[in-house]
Amino acid sequence: MPRDSHSPRLATRLVKGGTSTVVNGGRAVNPPVVRASTALFESMADLNDARRRRSSERLFTYGARGNPTGFALEDVVSGLEGGYRTRLFPTGLAAMTMVFLAYLRPGDHVLISDCVYQPLRHFVRTFLEPWGVNVTYFRADGSDAASHMTPRTRLIYAECPGSLVYELCDLPALAELAHRHGALLAADNTWGSGVQYRPLTLGADISIMAATKYLSGHSDVMMGTVTTTEAAWQPLSTMSDAQGVAVSPDDAYLVLRGTRTLGARLAMHEKHALEVAHWLAAQPIVARVFCPALPEHPGHKLWQRDCSGTNGLISLELSDVSPDAAARFVDGLALFGIGASWGGFESLATVVNVADTRICEDWRTAGPIVRLHIGLEDPHDLIDDLAQSLNAVTRDRA
Repeated sequence: MPRDSHSPRLATRLVKGGTSTVVNGGRAVNPPVVRASTALFESMADLNDARRRRSSERLFTYGARGNPTGFALEDVVSGLEGGYRTRLFPTGLAAMTMVFLAYLRPGDHVLISDCVYQPLRHFVRTFLEPWGVNVTYFRADGSDAASHMTPRTRLIYAECPGSLVYELCDLPALAELAHRHGALLAADNTWGSGVQYRPLTLGADISIMAATKYLSGHSDVMMGTVTTTEAAWQPLSTMSDAQGVAVSPDDAYLVLRGTRTLGARLAMHEKHALEVAHWLAAQPIVARVFCPALPEHPGHKLWQRDCSGTNGLISLELSDVSPDAAARFVDGLALFGIGASWGGFESLATVVNVADTRICEDWRTAGPIVRLHIGLEDPHDLIDDLAQSLNAVTRDRA
């Protein structure tokens, strides 16, 4: 059959066909996954106009500057954090390091809380200090921060509650200190997930989360988020664009899907973790249980004032046992995976060395510390598992 002279040839039809997303009828509950590097415009005037505006407005102009799927997730995170806008990053650590790159320059001074995520210390050691930024660590509770302020201090960076043993600081007081000296306050809010803790509403200018954890909730995606106030936004946006930072729309969709159940999951994590924490506190071999929701936890009153709940993280200090025995305790657990992350639906356990991650406080006399992430399994089964492994360690000790 002869070809219609007005009909495109096969190769052209394959390229041009099926590109319209406009359909009649209803709409999907969730936004679509938009896999796109290139954005098309109706005219050069439209393209040039978008390029002029994209530094100050969120526009889909090129995949490296974000796409509609990621924009949907940004909106959810901004709402959680109570912030102006959000940028997405490939990992939580990438989100943290971008904050330092965006707001600091050689010769500046930054204060960092002593309880921060350990890989951030590696970034400080291997890049930030050689780059010429002066760094001072302050106590995890923030009690000595004021004494370390200098005329060159541009940023205070806090993690609250802190990694591993969940120290709390007075974030509004740190915000007042920073702003009084013309500095910004950034807070790692991975523990709080924008649900139990909201640094921006407490006075912080910048809030960082590892969306890998509770926002995703399924241990199958890596991502970080940074949300800021309107006044603090532009340096982060400019530096992120300059470095071509972007995330996969598929990853953005997975995290967006995880946020839909965030509230329900966190409520279960909290309930299960508190049951386990109270049980652990009654065990003779357990010297201390670290959980901000427990009345005996240092900073508990700050947790009551500033937080709306807790999550699945608890740590325990074992009494009169060796580090090897602590490792055997973790190895003996049947229902807990051995892993360094957390925030997924599953329970995890790992031995942590707090002494190696603190310089402002001496943890060398503490017993071995095990961090647990309490998942969505039945807490009675988890307690039975912990009991059998603790009993084995107790027999070994005897």
